[in-house]
Amino acid sequence: MQNEIIKSETGIIVEESDRLTLVALCRYCSLPAESLIKMVEQGVIDPIDPSQSYSHWQFSGTSLLRVQTALRLQRDLEVNLAGAVLALELLDEIKQLRQQATYIQR
Repeated sequence: MQNEIIKSETGIIVEESDRLTLVALCRYCSLPAESLIKMVEQGVIDPIDPSQSYSHWQFSGTSLLRVQTALRLQRDLEVNLAGAVLALELLDEIKQLRQQATYIQR
């Protein structure tokens, strides 16, 4: 009998309306809290209520996608965090323009 290696991948489904704590976001992104706090300071993500202390921060579900995108930009394109922020802003603008173009065409 041959031994087979079965690769199992797990994932999570996060809705835009979901709220994630800093601890949960750290766990999902496999990052220390200091890295995410730096991403907040640089503008990658924003806490829902930034007036609270970071231990009580909550983030929208889209924050997970933004952090993952920033990490891929840093890893794959070797951009620094400021470059990743700029790229994310441009991606947001492209998305908004596409939505406007779709609305106008209807």
